[in-house]
Amino acid sequence: MGNLSRRNFLKYAGLTGGVAGLAGLAGCSGDGGSSSSDGGSSDGEKIKIGVSIWSSTDALGKLSVDIIKKAADILGVEITTVDQGHVSEQVTASIETLCAAGCNGIVVCNSADSEMTAAINTCNDNQVYLAQFYRMISKENSPDVYSLAENSQYYVGAVHEDEVGNGEKLVELLTADNSDAYEGIQKGARNIKLEGWTVGDATFQERWKGYKSGIEKWNAANPSDQATLSDPVYANTSSSEGANVTQQFYNTDNTMDALIVAGGGGDPLVGSVGQLKNMNLTGKIRVASTDFLDDLKDQLATGGMYCESGGHFCDPLYSFLMVYAACKGVDSFMPKSGDFGKEIKFPYVFVSSVKEYQDYEKYFVDEAPYTDDEMKDLATKDFDALCKSAESLSIEDVKSRHA
Repeated sequence: MGNLSRRNFLKYAGLTGGVAGLAGLAGCSGDGGSSSSDGGSSDGEKIKIGVSIWSSTDALGKLSVDIIKKAADILGVEITTVDQGHVSEQVTASIETLCAAGCNGIVVCNSADSEMTAAINTCNDNQVYLAQFYRMISKENSPDVYSLAENSQYYVGAVHEDEVGNGEKLVELLTADNSDAYEGIQKGARNIKLEGWTVGDATFQERWKGYKSGIEKWNAANPSDQATLSDPVYANTSSSEGANVTQQFYNTDNTMDALIVAGGGGDPLVGSVGQLKNMNLTGKIRVASTDFLDDLKDQLATGGMYCESGGHFCDPLYSFLMVYAACKGVDSFMPKSGDFGKEIKFPYVFVSSVKEYQDYEKYFVDEAPYTDDEMKDLATKDFDALCKSAESLSIEDVKSRHA
């Protein structure tokens, strides 16, 4: 496809994305590029990698699948995508489907740690490499699952962000005054409600720690101007449930002045923002989230959003690259019994004004953060070098690379 812009690339992907689900039923052969020596596995066969994701059509899910498709096309890898809706039974079934299709590796965005027991066991039984994206396994909350991953010869690792730091930063942005925000909500929030997505999800648990830590830090520094955070109410991954949770919060406490939509793929945030608009509360209640909306610039300009984190959608790319390297037998990525696996933490991108979003849009939306040549170079790196590349995926770093 060459060095297509992000917008043109998404147009191209939209023409091919519709066949991804059908390809999942027939085997890992629907979306890969032409055969290439770069795409060979350790035994010389063409690499096949499956993608298990909550949705390949919502805002974040589509970007996630598209960047994997781009990498697969460049590297000559065959891929297929299975949507599982973050429903536990469908998550585990998707791994079985992809293994049965003959995939050498799988990348998965699961919804809860508990699902990883079946996923890892299935991959162990089928000798298929497995890595997570946007997710990790909590050693503290899921010790048995963590131990299973440690002892697996096929669990490659996880790619995710510093979720505690992310939560702290979002609360910091919410509670601080922001003269660049929409006029009606420039003063910081004090009565914050929390919308989660799935009980027991390790990523949400880490974000929640960050939100609570952020509140504690604000209150310690401002004893006469305290902020509060509600317990989470869960919306799963649908826009309708996001809307219902938002309505429920306001009906219970109409003094709320902020809402954190913790995540869930994008649809819950769309539902929550839409419900606030239906209730004539846009520009009156500050909304923060970790899923970038397609119309984030407009939402920031009208007060639909106050601040947001995320946006680089490269977790799945790096997870894909780790599994690709394991399939090729690259030593620094090969799982070793007794080790949890490789872990890559991405820095988040934070946006709290139209001006900040314009920089993000230029370097992450209008153009992909990586050119084709840069993508090829990433695929040649060992683990330590790949980690360093992940650490330099900020707006300023991309801006300097592409200047």
